[in-house]
Amino acid sequence: MENQDHNCHDCLKTSECFRQLYADELSFLSDKKTQIAYLKGETIVKQGAFAPYILYVIDGLVRVYLQAGKSKQLNLRLAVKGDFLAFSTIFGDNVYNYSAVALKDSTVCMIDKNAMRQLLMKNPDFAFQIVGRNCRNDNRYLNIIQNLSYKQMRGKLASALLYLSSDEFKEEGVFEHLNRQDIADFASVTVESAIKFLKEFEKDKLIRFEGKNIEIINRSDLDVLSRNG
Repeated sequence: MENQDHNCHDCLKTSECFRQLYADELSFLSDKKTQIAYLKGETIVKQGAFAPYILYVIDGLVRVYLQAGKSKQLNLRLAVKGDFLAFSTIFGDNVYNYSAVALKDSTVCMIDKNAMRQLLMKNPDFAFQIVGRNCRNDNRYLNIIQNLSYKQMRGKLASALLYLSSDEFKEEGVFEHLNRQDIADFASVTVESAIKFLKEFEKDKLIRFEGKNIEIINRSDLDVLSRNG
């Protein structure tokens, strides 16, 4: 973990939400943030820890998960460039509700949540852009609930593979940074079941292995399997 200097104006090139801020608002935000570089494997957010900041991913790949007991994890989502972490802390949560770890070297801005709250109240266009981006997370969490409640293991794994291979992660080479346990935790199945069904999916020509990478070669059939559970 290393502190770095970063100007908020640099994010105008990659973030639609920050383009909604005026020059004085960007300057205000620059004074209320700290940029941190995390190495692969370092913890960025710890579930249950005091939460004075929200976090903005400048670049990298971050795994967001719930810790359930000493050894059980439930992977919630991946965060990439332009995503926020712990956004709910703005609205009253005093601790982080989940953990986050860098899957590869990543750069994150820690932003004072009170400063962010002021900007959201002052600039409705900025608030609208951020709310829109964070609505994706709600859909993701609803999918997780559906997986846990209704789907069989094959359907759970199919859903996880479709999510991890979606267009928003295409540039990240996601599977190169995940082990089989990580994939199992995205599907809410045991690692043994994940390995078993991955082999079945390969045999059924739904996927293809290339080293650590998993290539989806029949997305339509995998989608049917996901929806039917």
